[in-house]
Amino acid sequence: MGSSNGHCSISLAVLFVFVVTGDANLGSCGCFKRIFSFGDSIIDTGNFAYTIRNRSPSPPSVLPYGETYFHHPTGRGGPRIKTDWGNSSIRKLTKAYKPHNMLYTNALSDPYYLSAQALGLPLLPPSLPEEKTGQFPTGANFAVFGAMALNPNYFKSRYNLSVPFPWSLHDQLATFNKVLTRIAPGDAATKRLLSESLVVFGEIGGNDYNFWFFDSELSKDRNTPLQYMPDIIDRIGAGVQKVINLGAKTILVPGNFPIGCVPVYLSTHKSNTSADYDQFGCLAWFNAFSRRHNQLLKQEIGRLKSRNPSVKIIYADYYGAFMEFVKNPNRNGIDSPLVACCGGNGPYGTGLPCDWNAKVCRDPSRFANWDQVHMTEKAYSVIANGVLNGPYADIPLLHAC
Repeated sequence: MGSSNGHCSISLAVLFVFVVTGDANLGSCGCFKRIFSFGDSIIDTGNFAYTIRNRSPSPPSVLPYGETYFHHPTGRGGPRIKTDWGNSSIRKLTKAYKPHNMLYTNALSDPYYLSAQALGLPLLPPSLPEEKTGQFPTGANFAVFGAMALNPNYFKSRYNLSVPFPWSLHDQLATFNKVLTRIAPGDAATKRLLSESLVVFGEIGGNDYNFWFFDSELSKDRNTPLQYMPDIIDRIGAGVQKVINLGAKTILVPGNFPIGCVPVYLSTHKSNTSADYDQFGCLAWFNAFSRRHNQLLKQEIGRLKSRNPSVKIIYADYYGAFMEFVKNPNRNGIDSPLVACCGGNGPYGTGLPCDWNAKVCRDPSRFANWDQVHMTEKAYSVIANGVLNGPYADIPLLHAC
């Protein structure tokens, strides 16, 4: 579906057709032959589920994750994981997973599942299951739940802290480079393959803040995350430059969400001081923190654009897209933008992990948040539209051809 000026134009209504029917050919505009993505649980398509496949079941492997679209948990697009364990095992495991460590959603989880279909490509496969053998003809996803922008050694050496998960952006890029060496050996072949691909760089960096702010003792100090924020931005920028050096010509770099509007933050940092909240009921300081991250990220992207004038580096405004639900919930069919669909009886739908025992809302399409951290398919679909067609990307993705 191309226009005379070479751009692609897909309405939200048509985009939903792609999502519901799974007919990728309807949306093909010939922009990109493949998508490669990096990031954390926001975009993980099953890498984490693969890493724990021989252990006890994890939240992404059990209902209610995936209930709306796939009708079974899938590790978000990855291979279906066997889920015939006893309830006691599930309860034991999910009790160990705090709400902020959950991943997945009720259905399609990230805007790029939607954009992949809108661009005429199938859902991205996770990289780990076929890391050594797969040819990935339409791309692959290297993201993994819990991943951070900074290496765990950074926090160990500077703050003597052990972060919850071992995966970092550095690891994903190293694996990506190994895969490229195998499927497109030689500089010329690598550059040709990447010039025909879209590279999605996150969202990444959120977990570098989450582990700090979710800790009751660490979170008393809010200055330290501000101090290491520039290092997160530098790491993201260095990663973008690395894939550019390899031959990438179109790169999408999302910013961070307004964490002050996320149920787990609202619950963990609940305040009795009205001045701590903005006019929409979000925590003002944490939203200002997210805006600061995004401001620095946009400055870094500006520098990268100046350094690489032949490369399209697109900033995706996740913050602005998310605030659409908060500012205008009724316009988007959302009843309670600050309440999680899956969780407990707390004021923000918090208090319990999202598992078989959790309280789940009757209609997830009326909610923006799924499991107290991640969003619902409805929210992701609206964000996808804003990134694909604007206004929540400085170059709408479907105009990037």
